[in-house]
Amino acid sequence: MMPVAALLSKRVQEMVQNGEEPPPPYICRDDESIQIVPSASSSVPIVDFGLIFPPTRQTQELQKLRSALTSWGCFQAINHGISNTLLNKVRQVAREFFEQPMEQKKIISKGVEEFEGYGADPVPEEGQSLDWSDRLSLDVYPEHTRKPSLWPEHPSPFRDVVEEYTLKMKEATNVISRAIAKSLDLEENCFLNQFGEQAPLQVRFNYYSCCTRPDLVLGLKPHADGSGYTIILQDDVEGLQVHHDGKWFTVPTISHALLVLMGDQMEIMTNGIFKSPVHRVLANSERERISVAMFYTPEPNKEIGPEQGLVNEEQPQVFKKVKDYADTHWKYYQRGMRAIHVAKVSHRCCS
Repeated sequence: MMPVAALLSKRVQEMVQNGEEPPPPYICRDDESIQIVPSASSSVPIVDFGLIFPPTRQTQELQKLRSALTSWGCFQAINHGISNTLLNKVRQVAREFFEQPMEQKKIISKGVEEFEGYGADPVPEEGQSLDWSDRLSLDVYPEHTRKPSLWPEHPSPFRDVVEEYTLKMKEATNVISRAIAKSLDLEENCFLNQFGEQAPLQVRFNYYSCCTRPDLVLGLKPHADGSGYTIILQDDVEGLQVHHDGKWFTVPTISHALLVLMGDQMEIMTNGIFKSPVHRVLANSERERISVAMFYTPEPNKEIGPEQGLVNEEQPQVFKKVKDYADTHWKYYQRGMRAIHVAKVSHRCCS
């Protein structure tokens, strides 16, 4: 059998084009006892940001936001200030990039141990399954962290569109972070202060190829994010599912909405009030799927911890202060495990 590192240097899209069956390291679905709730019955909350800052219906919408993040850990944001035109441009350049010949995409290939560039996740620990997907990951903010050599030259609008989307996402993180604080009756800049002005944004373009055996593979294995939170733009093909109340809920595709998903670091900052949900992506036998995820993470080496306004006698401190939690999260993710327990007050080891 081909070693995992060698397998990861080959693209899933390439295997599909060659008519290959999923190799053993991709096969991971052996226990599907958990109920799946279809999108038509899915009640993933929708929050209207057009109502959050005008004072008229603010209280009601903030309560909805708080309820969504306490129970689900995610919500679909509408009226978020980013035009449908730009969202469609982002989807379009993503699709055009992945539709290029393999030789063109491989110009910006990453190594099997690197995060940035075109390829798959770095090699996981032995025994962990691989995702049935290809990715393009780029650091987009702060500007000095960008690696222009990894930004595709084709399609030609790609760089300008990603530049514009990054600016809009930076604005969105300001609005979302303030709204989250207000929903908890906290000073509205408190989370922005924890993240820091130079809080990194990393974009990941995901391409989920069709699979003849979607019952055997996963586009993305179950996990919770190690970010502060993640903002996801979907296309019109379903596949993303959130684990809630012991079931997998399929997230509906709403063309003008952005899915905002709490990461572990926001669970830490909210002292466990808001949850970082486990989610996954299913493969599809008929249509490929594209999504664009923007990860918002606190500044490197910046200490974060529970907001003091959320710690009291009734709600004791659940998490301790941590630095560079994303690195710890990644080590556990590579083993197919969650890392959130290492930040808990009762946890003595900081590995």
